[in-house]
Amino acid sequence: MAHSKALLVLENFIAGKFVPCSSYIDSYNPSTGDVYCSVPDSGKEEVEAAVRAAKDAFPAWSSKSPLERSRIMNKLADLIEHDLEEFAQAESKDQGKTITFARTVDIPRAVHNLRFFASSILHHTTECTEMASMGCVHYTSREPVGVGMPHGVVNVVFGTGAKAGEALVCHPDVPLISFTGSTLTAQRITEKSAPHCKKLSLELGGKNPAIVFDDADLSQCIPTTLRSSFANQGEICLCTSRIFVQRGIYSEFVKRFVAEAKKWKVGNPSDPTVNMGALISKEHLEKVRSYVKRAQAEGARILCGEGVDSLDLPAGNHKGYFMLPTIITEVRDESCCMQEEIFGPVTCVVAFDTEEEVVERANGVKYGLAATVWSSNVGRVHRVARRLQSGLVWTNCWLVRDLNLPFGGMKASGIGREGAKDSYEFFTEVKTITIKH
Repeated sequence: MAHSKALLVLENFIAGKFVPCSSYIDSYNPSTGDVYCSVPDSGKEEVEAAVRAAKDAFPAWSSKSPLERSRIMNKLADLIEHDLEEFAQAESKDQGKTITFARTVDIPRAVHNLRFFASSILHHTTECTEMASMGCVHYTSREPVGVGMPHGVVNVVFGTGAKAGEALVCHPDVPLISFTGSTLTAQRITEKSAPHCKKLSLELGGKNPAIVFDDADLSQCIPTTLRSSFANQGEICLCTSRIFVQRGIYSEFVKRFVAEAKKWKVGNPSDPTVNMGALISKEHLEKVRSYVKRAQAEGARILCGEGVDSLDLPAGNHKGYFMLPTIITEVRDESCCMQEEIFGPVTCVVAFDTEEEVVERANGVKYGLAATVWSSNVGRVHRVARRLQSGLVWTNCWLVRDLNLPFGGMKASGIGREGAKDSYEFFTEVKTITIKH
C-alpha cells in the first residue's frame, strides 16, 4: 500500500506482493462524506494474475500437514490481534461503523474464527467400511479445493462486481465460489458460474422476524431487540427488521421500545459514547430513507427516527451518511418494508393474536435466514422454532454463535452452510477409495 498525507492508495496483493493498478475508484469515508482512499478498479488482467498465483502455490500448500496449516493460521491470528487497534480504526473509517463495534466485535471475531478453524482442522476424521464377503475395504479421503496463507495462496483483488467479480466467477480455474451479499448478485453469480459446474456457498439477505409472546421477559427482550434491530446501523444480515408482538403486551412493548431507541446516540464513530455510526454509502442511505418514505405513503406511522426526530451531528460529520434508529408501526405485511431487505436502522413493529397466525406471517417472505423467539414457555419455543422457515432461530437471545454448528439460510437467503463440519466439506472434495485384498 502506498500512503500520502491526504490520501490512502490501496494496491492489489498478488503472489505475495503489493501490485499497483492502472485505474482507481474513489472510496468515501461514510462518517464525513469525503474521499479518503483510492481503490484499484481491477479487471480480467488482475484476476488472471491472482488466479495464476493461487494455482502455482496450491500444490505445495495443499500438501502441508494439518498441523503445519494450523500453525500458520494461529500465527495469522496472533498478528491480527497484535495490531487489533490499527485494524479497528481502519475498519471504522472504511465502513462508518463505531470504533467500539470494530474494536469489540469485528476484529476480535476475526481472530477467534482463525483460531477456531486452526484447531478444527486437527480433529476431522474420515469414513471407512468393510465388505468382508468381497474382501474389500472402503475409505474416504478429502482433497483440498481452496487455498491458504503462503505467497501466492492468498490474493486480494479490489474492484467492482461487474469487472473484477465477473472475471473471477467466470474463470475456469476457480473451482468454487463463497459469496456473502445480496440475493440479486447471487443470481448473477449462479448464472455465470453454471457452465463451469462450480461449487457455490451463498450467504445472502434476510428479512428476519422477532416474535414476542405475552409471557416474554421484556427487561431482557427490549434491550436485546434494540441491538438486533440497530447494531452496526442495521447493516448486519442477521438484524431484526420485523417485530411481531402479541396483542396483550403490544402497547407496552412499543412504548418502552421507542423510549429506549430514542436514547441511542448517533454520531462520530470515534466517539466511545456513540451507539450508531454512519451507513456505508450515500447511495445506500438514500435507499434506506426511501423505504421510510414509501411506508409513510402507504399510511404507516413513523414513531421515531427518520423524518420525526432531529439528528444532531458534530461539525465534521455534517456530510456523513447518518440516520437515526427508525421504528415503523401500522404497516401491512404486504408492504415493501415488511417484505424487502432494507439493511439499515429501520424496523417494523406489528401485533399478532395467535401462535398459528404469527408463524404463518413470519414465514410469509421470500427470505429465511434468521429469527428470534421470545417466550418463557419452553414447549412453545421448541414448537415455534421447528416451524419457522429460518436457517437460524434464537430463543430469548440474539447473535449467540457456536462455530461447530451450521450457519446459513433457507429460501432466497442462500445455499449451503458454514461451520466446522460444513466448511470442511465445502472446501474439500471427497473421494471414495476401494481396496480389494
